Amino acid sequence: MGTDALVLEGIDALYGDSHVLHGVSFSLKSGHVMALLGRNGAGKTTCMSAVIGFLPPRNGTVRLFGEAIERLSPESISRKGVGLVPQGRRVFPTLTVQENLAVAARRRGGGAWSMERVFEVFPRLEERAGQYAGSLSGGEQQMLAIARALMGNPRVLLMDEPSEGLAPLIVAEVGRVIARLKAEGQSIVLVEQNVKLALELADEVAILNTGRVAFAGDAETLRRDESMITQHLGVF
Repeated sequence: MGTDALVLEGIDALYGDSHVLHGVSFSLKSGHVMALLGRNGAGKTTCMSAVIGFLPPRNGTVRLFGEAIERLSPESISRKGVGLVPQGRRVFPTLTVQENLAVAARRRGGGAWSMERVFEVFPRLEERAGQYAGSLSGGEQQMLAIARALMGNPRVLLMDEPSEGLAPLIVAEVGRVIARLKAEGQSIVLVEQNVKLALELADEVAILNTGRVAFAGDAETLRRDESMITQHLGVF
């Protein structure tokens, strides 16, 4: 059994009077990819917000390598080692590529990610280093969003819809990057509408349905049973 990098236990989250997450529990093993799947409005992004501190849970516990973080501020959670690739990229459009990376840089315990390492993995970003982020293509902005998160040397990386709105060739490139990160031991929670991509990369899967966990288990179980995917996600 591997070490748990991230554990959610009994998470309830509300937006005002709207109860969005109901007792959500799942775990991510160190060095694994866990796909968090569900239909639109199922609560996936809300889960990410609860982990990173944007929406502190009303009840329940979030543990990062055994340490409770659910009452910390987003800044403190980031310093503890949780990185976020947000839905919609959200790069700083009036900063250059290099400036976007520099503002996120954080060395943590001999962390491997530096400007040089990022440019090795994302050579197109090195070519665009002096270019304003707002002038990049959608695919380039997505790569920059991933690279920016890595510059923080995260222990756990949250990726919220990284393939959204991208052309198939760029989606394939995003998949290759995630596979490389996994091979290097990065712990990742991957929120995706692209079920095929998610199941190709994931070790474990949790499926949300109206804010509740409908399935949690090995990705191989879903790969073998397409009827379960159809039941919960309406695809295949």
